[in-house]
Amino acid sequence: MMGARMAGSIVSAGARQLMQGQRPSFRDLALGPAPMRHMANELANMRGAAMTVGQLLSMDTGDVLPAEVTEILSRLRADAHFLPPQQLRDVLDAEWGRGWYRRFKKFDVRPMAAASIGQVHRATLPSGQEVAVKVQYPGVAQSIDSDLANVSALIRRMGVLPKGFDIAPFLEEARQQLHEETDYRREAGELVAFAKLLDGFDGLRLPRVVQDFSTNRVLAMTFETGLPIDTLVDASQSVRDRVATRLVRLVLAEMFDFGRMQTDPNFANYLYDAETDQVVLLDFGASRELSDTTVDAYRAALRAGLSGDQEALIASLHGLGALGGAVDPAHTQMILQMADLAFDAMRSGGLEFGRSDLPRRLQAMGEDLARQGYAPDQAPPDAMFIQRKLGGTFLLCHRLRATVPIGDLLAPYVG
Repeated sequence: MMGARMAGSIVSAGARQLMQGQRPSFRDLALGPAPMRHMANELANMRGAAMTVGQLLSMDTGDVLPAEVTEILSRLRADAHFLPPQQLRDVLDAEWGRGWYRRFKKFDVRPMAAASIGQVHRATLPSGQEVAVKVQYPGVAQSIDSDLANVSALIRRMGVLPKGFDIAPFLEEARQQLHEETDYRREAGELVAFAKLLDGFDGLRLPRVVQDFSTNRVLAMTFETGLPIDTLVDASQSVRDRVATRLVRLVLAEMFDFGRMQTDPNFANYLYDAETDQVVLLDFGASRELSDTTVDAYRAALRAGLSGDQEALIASLHGLGALGGAVDPAHTQMILQMADLAFDAMRSGGLEFGRSDLPRRLQAMGEDLARQGYAPDQAPPDAMFIQRKLGGTFLLCHRLRATVPIGDLLAPYVG
């Protein structure tokens, strides 16, 4: 069905271009407005799979997918489909038993938030404690494999991947992560683990698991108040700098101190509580342990890049999959130029995200790499998820126009 509708749009657009004396290409036609609308509608029905694949395909060396496709993938999270009240009741009856509502003083059947795998409800216990209850969509775990197969077929059919790029490893990592994210007991364990790791970590707060109401498909937590993190764009410079610095410090601690990282940097996973001056961290379903090998490769890349040791930097980038034996020498030089830009900014001590044009320059160079057919080697699984977290944190700092003392934050880890 999706293929037929897209094909109709493509043929129609191609005919118009031919009548205008233009020579249409399939790739350009497939990225036209009408095919993109059809694609977005279909991907919305499998947003968990689509989102994860899109995020993993976005590497710091340039988006593998065209900007039009990744923009659609990024919008899917916001296009929520809520469960009807009766279907919600059926899920909770199965998880908590009939009559569960008598265990609450209040339970709002209208979701306060929704994401790719589940939706969140606000409720009040008889004690007066406010809780957030995340309820998994029925059937989402069973549809992961077929949804990923559909995403793969669509991307391959559209011909939007660079020549020689193997999407299979990304799909396998996405499949494993999504299956892990549907295990809410696992996420509850990650919340408990991170609460211990972050004990005493200044300015951060996590929800606490409410074990009596948590199952494989329902996760109950203390309700945490705060503003969406990106609303701080209008806050004072000192607040923006302080929040951004905390988040960068957190990423470095996750990588080099904890060996464990929450790898989903979606802005919706952060709140800011102005009363306590704390950043609230949400959603630990995408948390994972990091291998010593990958962490060591990142540490080596930082040391080499900051010291200007290009030979050591090339070796560490090979280890992270950014450079492969078959990479064109011109591509290698472009990647090294991108690395030099980033490390120059780090050497400056304080990185002014609000004034820096670094994101725009790196994006332009990455897009140029993709147009030239650059296809990175398969990166270590951990590296793909670390890149996602690093990139998302970078974008959030840029959104906040923050100044971060990056040199001081890196010093303990790279010497």
